[in-house]
Amino acid sequence: MIPYGTDRPLLTPVDRDGSRRSARLRRLGLGERADASFDSFDGFAGRVAEVTATPFSIVNFIDENRQFFAGLHTGALVLEDVCDYPRFAGNPVVDDMGIRSYLGAPLIDRTGVALGTVCAVDTVPRAWGRAGLDTIKLLAGEFVVQTERREAVNP
Repeated sequence: MIPYGTDRPLLTPVDRDGSRRSARLRRLGLGERADASFDSFDGFAGRVAEVTATPFSIVNFIDENRQFFAGLHTGALVLEDVCDYPRFAGNPVVDDMGIRSYLGAPLIDRTGVALGTVCAVDTVPRAWGRAGLDTIKLLAGEFVVQTERREAVNP
C-alpha cells in the first residue's frame, strides 16, 4: 500500500481497529496522561526482561495517533534474528537499540481488542523456541488481567 503523495510503501498495514482500541484504552484509563499506576507496568516490563533473560523489554499501548510505552500485531511474533527479515531493515528503533532478536505477544483484552504488545528483545540472535513463545503469551495474559483490574476498580 502506498500513501497518497509519496512513492514509499507503508511499513505497517492500515489499522482498522484504531478507533475501537482508542476507546478501550480511554475506558481503561491508559495513556491519556501521566499516571502513577504506570509504575506497576514498568515493574511488569522489568519482570518480562528477567523471565526472558533479555536486556530490554517493552509494554506498548497504541491508539489511533500515537504509541506510548509503559508495534502492533494480533499474534505472537518470534524473530530469532531480525536481520533475516527485510521489513526490519533500516528501522530506526531496531537499529538504534541494536535489536537482533524479538519475542512479542499482543495484549488482547476480554473484548477482543489488541491494546498493544509486550515484548522482549535482545542484542544477539536468540533461539526462543516453543518455550519462549509460551512464556511471552503467558506474560501477555497476566498483563491483560492486571489492566482489566483497573476497570473493575474504576467502573
